[in-house]
Parts: sequence; C-alpha cells; structure tokens
Amino acid sequence: MDFVLQLMKILLKNATFIDPKSAFHFSSKDILINDGIISAIEDEITDDEAKIISYSNLHVSRGWFDSSVCFGEPGYEERETLKNGLKTAGLSGFSQIAINPNTNPTTDNQTAVGYLKSAASQSATQIYPIASFSKNQEGKQLTELYDLKQNGAVAFGDFKKPIQNTELLKIALLYAQRFSGLIVSHPSDNSFGNNGGVHEGRISTKNGMSGSPTLSEILQVQRDIAVLEYTGGHLHIPFISSSQSLELIRKAKKQGLNISCSVALANLLFTEEQLNDFDTFYKLDPPLRTENDQTALRQGLIDGTIDMVTSNHEPLNPELKHLEFEYAATGTIGLEAMFGVLSTLFPIEKVISILTKGKNFFNVENNPIEIGQKANITLFNPTGNDTFKEEHIISTSKNCAFINSPIQGKVYGVINNAQTTLK
Repeated sequence: MDFVLQLMKILLKNATFIDPKSAFHFSSKDILINDGIISAIEDEITDDEAKIISYSNLHVSRGWFDSSVCFGEPGYEERETLKNGLKTAGLSGFSQIAINPNTNPTTDNQTAVGYLKSAASQSATQIYPIASFSKNQEGKQLTELYDLKQNGAVAFGDFKKPIQNTELLKIALLYAQRFSGLIVSHPSDNSFGNNGGVHEGRISTKNGMSGSPTLSEILQVQRDIAVLEYTGGHLHIPFISSSQSLELIRKAKKQGLNISCSVALANLLFTEEQLNDFDTFYKLDPPLRTENDQTALRQGLIDGTIDMVTSNHEPLNPELKHLEFEYAATGTIGLEAMFGVLSTLFPIEKVISILTKGKNFFNVENNPIEIGQKANITLFNPTGNDTFKEEHIISTSKNCAFINSPIQGKVYGVINNAQTTLK
C-alpha cells in the first residue's frame, strides 16, 4: 500500500548508498531526517519520535530526474491528472520532473507556469515546467522567455514540434544567453518525409507502412548545430534516435559547443522489428529504428555523448491507440518502467548516473545525501528479476510499450520537499 505523507521525523534503517561522489558510497547507514533536512547519518540511530522506514535490501541515491514528462492537466485530465501523475512519478522513483507544454492551453505564459509549480508544492515530486518556445506553439512568435524563466520555467520548447523558422531559433539562442536560458529543439524536419511514428526502412517497406526517414532527424540536427555554432547559447536536443545524429552531436561537443541531448527509453530497448505485428503501442515519436542505431545509442550513453535518458512519458486516451495502425497516435507511458528496464541494460552505478545527470543541464536542484542538506532521496532495491506487467502501471492511461519487458530491481518511492511518496 502506498502512502503520501508529510512527516516531521523520518528514520531510514540500514540504507546502502549509491552515490560515487559521497563518502558513504556503497556503505550502509541509518539516515535521520528532521523536517525535511538530513540531521544524522550513522551506523545505528535510535529515535522514538521518528517514523521508521525499513525495506528489504534498501538502497538510496540522490532523487531521480526525468527531462521529458507529459501528464494532461490542464486540458486533458482524462489522460492524466497532475495529482495522479505526481503520485506515479514518486512511486517510480522520480523526485523531480520536467513537464512538457503538452496541455490545453499550452504553457506559454506566467500563469500557466505558476499553475504547474503550485500543483506540486505539497508533493514529494517537484515540477520543473518546460514553457512553450513560441506563442500557442505556432512557431511564429517567441514567448516571453525571460519572464517565464523568472517564474520557474527551466527550458523552452514546442513539444514534439520542430523549430522550422531558423531566424526564430537564432534570435532565441542569442536572447536566452542573457539569462542562461535553455532552448529545446525537436529533432525532426517535418517538411521532409512523413512523421508516421515508424522508421522508414526494411520493416516499413515490407509492411507497407508510411515511414519517417532518418534523414529527417539528421537535417534538423545539422541545422540546429549550425545555428548554435553561429550564436552560442545552450541547446538541448531531446530523444535522438539515430547513429548519425549521435555522431553530429559528438563532433559538436568536441568543438566546445554547449549542446546536450537525451534518448528515449524505448529507443534503447526496442528496434523497428517490434512493428511486424502492427502493435500501435510501438508507434512512437521518435520512431524505433535499426539495431545499429540502438547499439550506437547505448554506446553514446556509456561514453557520455548522450547526457540523459527520458521515459518520454505521454499518457493517451485508449481511443487514440486502439485504431488502425495508420491512424493511431504516437506515444507511450514510461515512468513506471524506467528504472527496471535501465537496470537490465546497465550496471547500477551507471543507472543512477543516468537518472540524476540531467539535473545539471536543466538547472535542477541536486542535493547530496549529507548532514545539513535537504533530503531529496530515492529509495529502491537494485536486485530481483521480473517482467513488467499491466499491474505495475500506476498511470490513468495504459498505453505502455514496455508490457512484458524484462525488468530488474524495485522502486520503493521518494522523500523530498519534506514529503514522502512511498510503497
């Protein structure tokens, strides 16, 4: 049974640290948290006033962060409410999430940013809004970037809509430097090819599917890097999916450009082969590409070219997925599966690094687990093999590509913001 509580005193018993930067790395300690602040870390702590929290093989790390999450509210509450979305994030181990402007109305003004921030004020999971890059996400006129940043926006992007206007991207990158603003550019040139949620290749040709060519992504990334080289600033490219895009970003980083990127969890686990059965749960944006692309993306994470992994969590109404393949919407939920899937692909230290590194690029609070620090902690068990099932889904929407995927470990929840969300 899960619970969401505000507790004055919490005592974590026999918690093993996973944090290479901590003096307690791989050691097991008791942790006392008083009114949201870590007050003691010792081999053995006794406090009769504290709520004792003890789990099998309890491990702790800095709280996890996801750089690309959608819920629905406001406007699409039937997909997901903020309340249940925050609960889902917390029970999946995420104490901090960046929320996309995939709402109605979109997050293109100070009131909308404030609404999202306030919705999480009493939650163990904090919201960091990504505001719209352009007004109404029409790609014609910039939003009030500075004012949005001052009110809590951590980045600016039109969700899964490329910035087609090169001049607008140039102006934004130049202007945002004045206040360290982060510009997010979706890597897909929609004027080239059809963004059909399917890779244009052997499988799409065999099955008669309308595909999205890798070239569409490559052209957009090339353009974005060229503009960044001209203007300076900080550019983030979310969920790259091809080996060629990865190589372009690798070269840009070697040049010293301030560019970061992420990869979607699904593109690390699956390839275009999943589409042979016309299962719309695998119709995604970006599309699942080739095995060579998958291998390159995994290596890009290992060598640090890719900075973070996102669940690309996007709840959808059943009627948007239960259609003929051609007409079905793209998108999958992924918060609940994130840790378990990553743990089957990488060692635990790398998994924790992946789940926390994104904070550095989005200017998100990154508290170490040390005495005197704010408690921002994820609780988990890194061991135990299982299969991801529908019963693991906490989200209101059930459009999940990861059902029946192998997973490893278990998440217990989070402590953050003087709140708990725990199983």
